[in-house]
Amino acid sequence: MFLPIHRSCMYCSVLSLTAVGPVFGNMADTTPSGPPQGGVVQFLMANKLDTAMWLSRWFTVYCSALFILPILGLHEAASFYQRALLANALTSALRLHQRLPHFQLSRAFLAQALLEDSCHYLLYSLIFVNSYPVTMSIFPVLLFSLLHASTYTKKVLDAKGPNSMTFVRSFLDKLNANQQNILKFIACNEIFLMPATVFMLLSGQGSLLQPFIYYRFLTLRYSSRRNPYCRTLFSELRIILEHLVMKPVCPDFVRRLCLSSIAYISRLAPTME
Repeated sequence: MFLPIHRSCMYCSVLSLTAVGPVFGNMADTTPSGPPQGGVVQFLMANKLDTAMWLSRWFTVYCSALFILPILGLHEAASFYQRALLANALTSALRLHQRLPHFQLSRAFLAQALLEDSCHYLLYSLIFVNSYPVTMSIFPVLLFSLLHASTYTKKVLDAKGPNSMTFVRSFLDKLNANQQNILKFIACNEIFLMPATVFMLLSGQGSLLQPFIYYRFLTLRYSSRRNPYCRTLFSELRIILEHLVMKPVCPDFVRRLCLSSIAYISRLAPTME
C-alpha cells in the first residue's frame, strides 16, 4: 500500500535538496585535488611580464655563477660577467616598466623613476657592464636575482600543486629564512664598492666618471624607501668604527683620521625626508 504524498511536501523536498546542493558543491571545491592539466602553463601565460623577469633572473644567476666559478675558462668568465649585467639591466627595465607603465619625458617622471629600486640597479648594471670585471660587483646582481626568482618559483610550484617538488620548496624556504642576512650582505657590497671604484681608477682599470656615477647610485640606495639595509648598515659601521677608535689603545692620529672621515662621509649622505 502506498502512502499519499501531497504536492506541497514534494515541493518542499525539492527546495531542500536544491539548497543543500551548493553546500556539497563548495565542499568538493575545497577538497585538495591534483592540479589541472596545463596549470603551470596557464599561470605563466597569464603573467607574461613576471614570467619574462623570472627567466631573465635565472639567466642572471646562471651567468653570475659561471663568472664566479670560471669552469669554462677566464676569457669566457669575462663574457659571462657582461651577460649577467645585461640580463640584470633587462630585468630592471622590465620591472621599472611594471612599476611605472606610462612613460613620460618629464622631470617629474624621472624623479619618480629614481625612487624605484629597479631604476637603481638599471643604473648599476650600466656602470659596470663595460668596466673591468670585479667579483664584488656581481654579488648584488646574483643575490637579488636569486631572491626574486625563488619567490616566483614558489608561485610556479603552487600552480603545479601544493605538494610538488618538496626538495625545491625546502631550499626556497631556507633561502627565504636567510633573506635579511643576504640583504645585509648586498648592502655591504654596495658600500665597499665605492672605495673599490676609486682604487680601480687609480690603478688604471676604471674610468674617470665611474666613481662619481657610482656615488650617485649609492646615494639612491641610501635613500631607498623599500630597502633600508644600506642606510642601516652605514649607521652600524659608523657605531662600530667610533667604538673602536675611542679605545685607549688606538693612536691619536688614527682616531682623528677616522673621526674626520666619518664626519666627511656624514656630510655627503643625503638628507632623509
